[in-house]
Amino acid sequence: MRVLKIVVILFILISPALLSTNAQAQCAMCTATVESNLKSGGTTGSGLNSGIMYLLAVPYLAMAAIGFLWYKKYRKKNVAINIKENKIHLN
Repeated sequence: MRVLKIVVILFILISPALLSTNAQAQCAMCTATVESNLKSGGTTGSGLNSGIMYLLAVPYLAMAAIGFLWYKKYRKKNVAINIKENKIHLN
């Protein structure tokens, strides 16, 4: 049963990479504008790349912050637990 779970998890993780298709990241007008700007010595392409990297990084940073806060809130504290030696009757 454990092997089946591992196979299913690996299939779920690997299948998006195998089933992906090539896609254009920009519309035709944006591509033409950026290419012509770069050929004439402009910096629009680098600004566009910086914007894409910003949009890519923000969700990861937000998830990292949420994970860190969750870890800090729910981690185990060093608390001494005093257990009585008397038997506990549940009836």
